Amino acid sequence: MRSRDNGDGGRVDAPGCTIDRLQRAHALAKLVGDAPAFRAVIERLPAIARADATVLLYGETGTGKELVARAIHYLSARSAEPFTAVNCGSLPDTLLEDELFGHERGAFTDAKASRSGLLRDANGGTLFLDEVDSLTPRAQVALLRVLQERSYRALGSSQEQHIDVRVVAASNTDLRSLVGRNEFRADLFYRLGVLSVELPPLRDRPEDLLPLTHHFLTRFTPAGRPPLRLNAEAKDALRAHGWPGNVRELENAVLRAVSLSEGSTITAADLGLTPLPSRPPATAVGPEDIDLARPFGELKREVLSTFERAYLTKLMAACRGNVSRAARRAQKERRDLGRLLKKHRLDPRAFGLQV
Repeated sequence: MRSRDNGDGGRVDAPGCTIDRLQRAHALAKLVGDAPAFRAVIERLPAIARADATVLLYGETGTGKELVARAIHYLSARSAEPFTAVNCGSLPDTLLEDELFGHERGAFTDAKASRSGLLRDANGGTLFLDEVDSLTPRAQVALLRVLQERSYRALGSSQEQHIDVRVVAASNTDLRSLVGRNEFRADLFYRLGVLSVELPPLRDRPEDLLPLTHHFLTRFTPAGRPPLRLNAEAKDALRAHGWPGNVRELENAVLRAVSLSEGSTITAADLGLTPLPSRPPATAVGPEDIDLARPFGELKREVLSTFERAYLTKLMAACRGNVSRAARRAQKERRDLGRLLKKHRLDPRAFGLQV
């Protein structure tokens, strides 16, 4: 599958247009988030865009690799030229070569007319290769030749066509490990990975959950409908969910909520999430609660124990039972956090994940 557009669904038909600041700002405006790991990626993009070398994007499914690829394109000197995307995983060898190189009339049985390929369509601009890890050995050889020679032949043609295109590739697996298992060509890996960017999963960006949710609520709420708000239950469920599908899963959950909700309040059920079990809040200690007949140390230990258990319960729910992640979030050693959990008889497995 392929696409060729200017980032808003419109086709680019104006080569030579100047790059303006509004376009640059628009490229980054779609990348929502202030988590340190995510900001580190965003801050590198202008320099990467200027470099005009091949880029390899890593990240789990749904982390926004295509959005980052588009931002690189629209921040670069190629922004007035086409951004062309192809999903390598959806095409077999023969179709991939036809998509990339095009064909001449009569090149094969059904070739009744000539057809330009993605490389020609993307000339001067950026070619985005998603799921590049799924390329077969034959397709890897074909792509390597294009990167080395900066030329190609359409199927059925003897004429070389030279191209000027920047390649940005994306993978949701570590290509270096595939190279080590001889499942991906080392020479192609080094050609693709002149520059590399790793996108953090949403579970490592907990502070971005609510800003992203509000971004999607604004985007999907129809004009004329009152603004939608999350209730406390929905916010707790958002924080507790592990988001294995990352930002894309969150986007779909918000779209579902906008479609199904009644009134102006979004609930956990609207998002397709399970509400957290209700827990009694930790009781605040006021002067009237202090029994002077009991020793100071005994009362202090009781209040501290109540706080610790309430804090650990909320922390483990937010981290879906992942002790390592919870320790990082609490800024404690994993071993120390484990001792506290054992002290309060809290089993991490009860919060959703095995340790």
